[in-house]
Amino acid sequence: MALTKVALFLALNLGLIAIVHGNPPMVPTPPLVPTPPIAPTPSNGGSCPINPLKITVCSNVLLLLKLRINVLETEQCCPLLSGLADLDAAVCVCTAIKANLLGLIDVDIPVDLTLLLNHCNKTYPSRFTCSP
Repeated sequence: MALTKVALFLALNLGLIAIVHGNPPMVPTPPLVPTPPIAPTPSNGGSCPINPLKITVCSNVLLLLKLRINVLETEQCCPLLSGLADLDAAVCVCTAIKANLLGLIDVDIPVDLTLLLNHCNKTYPSRFTCSP
């Protein structure tokens, strides 16, 4: 009888140890919150390494260009785009326009994008489309 109690005691202890060490206690993990990308990449290539919020400085330039007022290239917008390839600059400005970060209500995307890129000595890439 004593041997049965010892065997039962050992079996219960081994089972308890296996449960505790084999399955660590459940700790609730915080929910994963998806972080939005800094700049979405259109499907036709290119990427925007600039935070689109910084491109809001281009709204003043675009507005002045639409009003046919002479704007210096040293304005904050062009230096921001200067180190980028034409396609990447187009992606950045397109992203800002689509998110309405330029703050303009009435934007003709192809015309205004081309106008702004040309002003900053960039070329609108022929294979690029910026659709609303």
